[in-house]
Amino acid sequence: MSDDRAVDRATETFVAHRNLLFTVAYEMLGSAADAEDVLQETWLRWVEVDLGQVRDQRAYLVRITTRQALNRLRAMSRRKESYVGPWLPEPLLTTPDVAQDAELAESVSMAVMLVLETLSPTERAVFVLREVFDVGYDEIAEAIDKTPAAVRQIAHRARRHVDARRPRAVVSQRQTRAAVESFVRALEGGDLQGLLDVLAPEVVYMGDGGGLKHAALRPIVGAGKVARLLTVGLGRNRIPITFVPAMVNGSPALALHLDGELDSILAVHVEAGRITGLYVVRNPEKLSRITSETPLTLR
Repeated sequence: MSDDRAVDRATETFVAHRNLLFTVAYEMLGSAADAEDVLQETWLRWVEVDLGQVRDQRAYLVRITTRQALNRLRAMSRRKESYVGPWLPEPLLTTPDVAQDAELAESVSMAVMLVLETLSPTERAVFVLREVFDVGYDEIAEAIDKTPAAVRQIAHRARRHVDARRPRAVVSQRQTRAAVESFVRALEGGDLQGLLDVLAPEVVYMGDGGGLKHAALRPIVGAGKVARLLTVGLGRNRIPITFVPAMVNGSPALALHLDGELDSILAVHVEAGRITGLYVVRNPEKLSRITSETPLTLR
């Protein structure tokens, strides 16, 4: 077979699995930009492979992607140690179709992605491959250079860790959208009581400015504190602000525009009809792709 034919076959297979590979990399890294770099690295290695010797091309591609993502995740862990303020995942525009897959939507939600941040790189890789994509233990073992028995132990440990910290319940998109709409009405009207009504008593507010934009340097906990922060902050703002509905990380969210320019993405987590998590990404490096990218379907 000619080299051109081989490259065409490699390209066809890579494109067929690209969404899956991107999602694996993104869930491991929490960064769409880094996930794209991992896919580029995966492609460069994939075109050098003799496809005639590959029994399961999907598994082989997942293995390459996992190894490249692990290498990058370990480097990112060192970068995060010097990050200014809380580190939040890079927001990812998603299509409404993603929300129809409840398991996938939950796995890419800001709340769960933050839980994944508390795992070691190897634990995170195993959890993502096993729990989100149902990859077999033998395949995972080949991807991370461990024995299947070791992978089972890591998977058990990671699952127990995530289950202890993940959000208590998954609510419908309708409930989340209703809570977001009530939240926006209260913000636009400067309605402190309206905010207190939609925020859960134990709500957590996290802002990510990365040292480049003003943001709270620590999480803020409690409905009263969060409501006052929001109303005071908006009251001081002299520039017109617009709240634009968006689908981010599989759930309804808001894109905040100041004087027509994207300033931040606000993702929410809702339980029992009230907001328990507010995640505001202002770091411009994490927003640079979102204005031009096409919403992703994932998988």
